[in-house]
This record gives sequence, structure tokens and C-alpha cells, in this order.
Amino acid sequence: MNFFEFYDIPVSFNPDENLLKKKFYGFSKEYHPDFHVNETEEKQAEILELSTINNNAYKILTNPAKRVEYVLDLYGLMQEGEKYQLPQSFLMEMMEINEVLMEIEFDEDPDRLNEIEDQVLVLEKELINELSHFTDGFESLDEEKRKNNLLKIKDNYFRQKYLLRIKEKLHTFASRN
Repeated sequence: MNFFEFYDIPVSFNPDENLLKKKFYGFSKEYHPDFHVNETEEKQAEILELSTINNNAYKILTNPAKRVEYVLDLYGLMQEGEKYQLPQSFLMEMMEINEVLMEIEFDEDPDRLNEIEDQVLVLEKELINELSHFTDGFESLDEEKRKNNLLKIKDNYFRQKYLLRIKEKLHTFASRN
């Protein structure tokens, strides 16, 4: 049973967050171990497992990046340890940013650091908008368009993941100052 089935909602890149919250809190009460202390050990173990599933489902389905990865996995598009080939143009842009970060590491330059932070924020917004373009209305697309969008969503996911590493580097620089 996948997390969407657990909550009895359709598989979606953009599930109704209020409904998710409602399902989570409902199951949190229903499967809270303290309410089942008089049950058999077997029943208590089952309740604990359902409580764990509820917590994991909510954690993944309310986190946009984890949710995208989860949905892609449900469609069979994610492989453990996959070395996804990012577009060359994106890699070149990231290489330029990394080079500037290396330069800043050896020769602090707050202005250049701010420029890079701004550039990364712009890229992040572009990727988020692009993802929305491919995920909004995804459920109503025909099968061919869905397949096409899934590949674009996967590419977007890996580019966002790469950009996250750069943001973490930037955060490291910011915490030093």
C-alpha cells in the first residue's frame, strides 16, 4: 500500500494539503499507541506500525521535494543510486557558480557572494515555476502527455537537488560571516 492509498486520496504531485492534514490528525488519534494499551501485543504492534506509516506518509507527502521523488518512484522512474545525466547547459551554469564559490572561499568577496545568492534564488524560482507547469493538472492529462511530463518532472527534480547542494554551500559561507 502506498501513502496515497493509505490516506485514500489520488496519487498527485499537488495533493490537497488540508485534506492531508485532516487525514494525518485523524489517523494520529486512531492509531495512537496510548489508546490501545489494553489490546493484545499483536494488535499493539499493528497499531504502532500504522502510526509509523501515518507519520512517514505525512512527512513525505507534505514535503514538496520528497513528494515529487515519491510520486516518480511510484511511476517506476527512480532507481536506487541512479546517476542521472543532467542537461549540459545546466551543468555548465552550475560549474560557473561553483568556480565563483571556490574563488570566494579563498578570497572573500561579499558582493560576489550576494550576486551568486541572487542568481541561485532566480534559478530556484525558475525551477519551481517549471515544476508547477508540469505538475498542475497532471492527473487530467492523457497517458502520452503524462509520460512526457514525468520525464520533465524527473529532470527538474534532479536539477533542484543539484541546486540544493549549492544552496547548502552558500549557507556554509553565510554562517561563517
